[in-house]
Amino acid sequence: MNISTDDPIYIVGHKNPDPDSICSAIAYSEFKKELGQNNYIPARCGNTTSRINSILSHFNVPLPLFLGDVTPRIHDIMVPFDHVQKITSSSTCAEALKLIDNFDIRALPVVDKNNHIEGVVSFFQLGEYFIPKSLSPGKMRFIRTSIEAIVRSLNADIHELHNESNIEDLCIRIGAMSTSSFDDLFQNETPPNQTIIVVGNRSDIQERAIDLGIRLLVITGKQPIESHILEKARKNKVSIIKSSHDIASTVWLIRSATPIASIVKKDVISFSPEEKLSHVRRKIAYNIAPLYFVVDDERKLTGVFSKSDIIKPVKTKLVLVDHNELTQAVNGADEVTITEIIDHHRLGNPMTKYPIRFINEPVGSTCTIIANMFRSHNFTPSASIAGLMMGGIITDTLNLNSPTTTDTDRRTLRWLSEIANITARDLSQIIFNSGSIILTTSPQKVIESDCKVYTEGEFHFSASQVEELGFNNFWEHYKELLEALETFRKKESLMFSLLLVTDINTQNSLLVVQGDHEIVTHIGYPQIDNLPIFELKDIVSRKKQLIPYITSLLVEGTPPPAPA
Repeated sequence: MNISTDDPIYIVGHKNPDPDSICSAIAYSEFKKELGQNNYIPARCGNTTSRINSILSHFNVPLPLFLGDVTPRIHDIMVPFDHVQKITSSSTCAEALKLIDNFDIRALPVVDKNNHIEGVVSFFQLGEYFIPKSLSPGKMRFIRTSIEAIVRSLNADIHELHNESNIEDLCIRIGAMSTSSFDDLFQNETPPNQTIIVVGNRSDIQERAIDLGIRLLVITGKQPIESHILEKARKNKVSIIKSSHDIASTVWLIRSATPIASIVKKDVISFSPEEKLSHVRRKIAYNIAPLYFVVDDERKLTGVFSKSDIIKPVKTKLVLVDHNELTQAVNGADEVTITEIIDHHRLGNPMTKYPIRFINEPVGSTCTIIANMFRSHNFTPSASIAGLMMGGIITDTLNLNSPTTTDTDRRTLRWLSEIANITARDLSQIIFNSGSIILTTSPQKVIESDCKVYTEGEFHFSASQVEELGFNNFWEHYKELLEALETFRKKESLMFSLLLVTDINTQNSLLVVQGDHEIVTHIGYPQIDNLPIFELKDIVSRKKQLIPYITSLLVEGTPPPAPA
């Protein structure tokens, strides 16, 4: 898969980001810059926490771009207004055909002077006008237009014009007969003052047409118009122009001078720029319109697209860090191109359209993986980026005390500490003393701040985690947290929801459960006062301890022993 270096590629962590998710996105963007790839942009798909803010603030690194939804929308694939070829209802068929031919398009939007959409004119509609289905050749002589439009269509030389801006019903005639027969043209049909005569170098016909008071005399050929003809036209107030084309071409071009107003199709299909591309695909699946319109709330044209546009690949591209399950990814990730995944969690369900770079290592932090990319390429990150990666490792491994910690994490943290010029102990104090999330945010934010949704077969559940210095703050607010956890479960239509509250000092946790009663009865840990709250001694890792325990319970259907 070829990726243009001009296309931005967003590096984004999971929903409800934790420090490792944010810091790894920023660090990987810097690593890409070291490789000379400057189109990788760090992003986040959720709000930050006090711990994230404390890390970024300490190392003077700005918050990444917020990317709440990457679902492809119409504005992602439409031709924007400034690049749209458009016409007004007063434009002629000739002008429409010229645009269609020059830009190799099938249809044109018709707008008013304020760019409100009025309709569409297509190559097919123009074809029906020039070659009507009705087998009445005589009707093709009649047009409704102005003389100035005819002049533009023919690019004619002007010799005499009168009331050239008036839109009129006119009949086209060719002066190819004798003068005696010429008068018969006006016996039973259109009167002279509504007639256009197209004639070659026939001064007799030219003079007679002027005497009869025709509306317009169009003279073809290279011969100059005789002076007495011009003088007579001036006296009789007959408009006269010169065409450089032959008679047949001239007649065709006169017909093309008809304003498109009479053939505009006003019943058009339009969409909002924010409409989801997947919805639009379904709506137009069986429609054969040549062009679809994108309009704002005032029906002003903002862009156009065709069916061929909606099947083109969407330009948005992502690198997922610190997760690989689409339930945890930014909204719309399943509809755009994922180019890479860098993670340290269990494998989920990242279905991709193309082969991608997938790095999944059993270490304690995604920042550990990215730091070792720097090392393997002999790159030295800046002190601030090294500090950010330290923050990701410290928070994800509880300063190397989590069972997820590996020797690789320990070695990497020491290497980064030397570059950042700060010890892991000092940085951990800055991070973990930045404030209790239970005290500083609402119960809903506590549940959502570091929450991951999991799918295990037919079961869907969530697991949130917060780290605290002791459990006092939790017990002061446990009723509100129970209520918020149940509200979240119902909102997300989950089988059950978990909240793991971890004491950083003792390395013990409390598990709060809301939802399926059978899950509550099967959990093999000490239950506290008949509340849906369990005491988990020596349990601190959601990834390595809690989730394997819960998923084995779901798969096996019987309560496994609580892990030691």
